[in-house]
Amino acid sequence: MKLFKKTVGVAAGLLLVMTVLCGIIYTAVITGFGNLLFPNQVNGSIIEVDGVKYGSELLAQEFSDEKHMWGRVMNVSTTMFQDKDGNYKMYSTPSNLSPKSKEFKDIVDERVDMILEANSQSNTSKIPVDLVTCSGSGLDPDISVAAAKYQVPRIAKNNHLTEDKVNKMIEACTTKKVLGMFGESTVNVLKVNLMLEGILK
Repeated sequence: MKLFKKTVGVAAGLLLVMTVLCGIIYTAVITGFGNLLFPNQVNGSIIEVDGVKYGSELLAQEFSDEKHMWGRVMNVSTTMFQDKDGNYKMYSTPSNLSPKSKEFKDIVDERVDMILEANSQSNTSKIPVDLVTCSGSGLDPDISVAAAKYQVPRIAKNNHLTEDKVNKMIEACTTKKVLGMFGESTVNVLKVNLMLEGILK
């Protein structure tokens, strides 16, 4: 019985120490260093201009008009979750559809038709795959450079800009491969659209 009490006491003490160490001290130190070294990333990578917050670099926003760049397919629901006041909250998930399912094929075919109609002036009929598929999160803020370039003729025409001007905006909003070799270069859709609106320079 004494051994049991001693063991329980040691276990409880160790649990308390590890809870304080890992749950409070470690968290406070990492958060502090994060805010010191990477304040923008730690606070959500919010794009703010003249005191106005336009969104996060890390979360997609849906654009479907012909003046703006389009991102990946978003799988958003506004009827799945409610807050404590009963108001529905926006929620995004991957589609979880099998690439071989008829539903997936119908969605992609519909998206392809929409892309082709909107971008009829593009000089290629090959649509980059990320323009017609959903990402794992359903809120991917970036697209491939190919997907961005595909939309240049439409964007330039509808904003009365030269294609060279739009290409320079895309270049300014492109994140290159890590060390020039790892991953893929990507374009942040929200940043490009804010440049098109004259909000970002």
